[in-house]
Amino acid sequence: MKKLIKYILLAPIILIVFVLVGFFLLVLFYKPFGDSLSRADKEDYAKRSSIFKNGKFQSASFNDNFVDQYKDRKDNKGSVPVDEIPVVDYKYTKASKDDIYMTWFGHSSSLIQIDGLNILTDPIFEDRSSPFSFVGPKRFSKIPVSIQDLPNIDVVLLTHDHYDHVAYNTLKELKNKVAKFIVPLGIDKDLIKFGIDKDKIQNMAWWEETKVKDLTIACTPAQHFSGRFILDGGNALWSSWIIKSDNYTIFNSGDTGYSNHFKEISEKYDIDFAMLDGAQYNEAWHSIHMFPEESVQATIDLKAKVSMLEHFGAFVLSNHSWDDPINRFSIEAKEKNINYITPLIGETVNLKEYQNYQTEWWKDIK
Repeated sequence: MKKLIKYILLAPIILIVFVLVGFFLLVLFYKPFGDSLSRADKEDYAKRSSIFKNGKFQSASFNDNFVDQYKDRKDNKGSVPVDEIPVVDYKYTKASKDDIYMTWFGHSSSLIQIDGLNILTDPIFEDRSSPFSFVGPKRFSKIPVSIQDLPNIDVVLLTHDHYDHVAYNTLKELKNKVAKFIVPLGIDKDLIKFGIDKDKIQNMAWWEETKVKDLTIACTPAQHFSGRFILDGGNALWSSWIIKSDNYTIFNSGDTGYSNHFKEISEKYDIDFAMLDGAQYNEAWHSIHMFPEESVQATIDLKAKVSMLEHFGAFVLSNHSWDDPINRFSIEAKEKNINYITPLIGETVNLKEYQNYQTEWWKDIK
């Protein structure tokens, strides 16, 4: 009887030990979570980045309050559309060195064809934005192209390590089509753990530049944060990107709050086309995601000739209605006399003829 009581008393302790061991093994070996930083990594990042302090990249503070998340909802439409969003089945068109094409695949994934090269940004060709296939935000729009039907990619650019931007299964399937991955500091560690050849990966800090043939790629600031798991926040840098040919310059903001970094970037680069975050916003995390009106102001700060809103049309990561971002952005852009485009998901835009891609397609969708 005493032995039975002893085993009963020990059972919760044994269960807790098994749970902790399982948790530790999951963190250590589950590839989608990414990898940790070595001492050498931390020393390198401290030399190259002014915001790397005490072993972590320091992010903007924000009030991630569950209750506050619902205070700023001002509309009655759903976060997911009732109707099916129109999506163009993408078919690759090879671009010449003089062509400048952009195809938006939804959320923040785009194929940029510039200087004869194919640049893919934040690709996510998956049904969920999650480290797991059975749980997490589910995509509500059709994926316009399979990875198999994509062309060979010269460069994949990643802006930060969140699951809706760095997607394990997508990158694993893409890796043999890609010549080079260019990423902010720290994300290289995750890609290596995913099984991507480290010789294909280049990490960069803010204001560093690199060349891909005749194209200049520059890593520029953003105001956001990083983390793929509860224990690894600040292990990777977040960034925006400049893609510059001899005759044309594209800016991709990545996820970001509004700040003076747009003016700082405009002082160094003359921007023709800006791809801007302006969705999944909320008062509770206003410092890390712009409101649509701020995306228009960012266009003005950047002195960009044309701009486009992204980070919507696929996943629900906040509580605003699904079309609120693009509706507010287009209204503000008209009021401020800003040139902008509103392409369909999967539609290839000839950026030299941007005036042809300004339909208000979302207004017919419930």
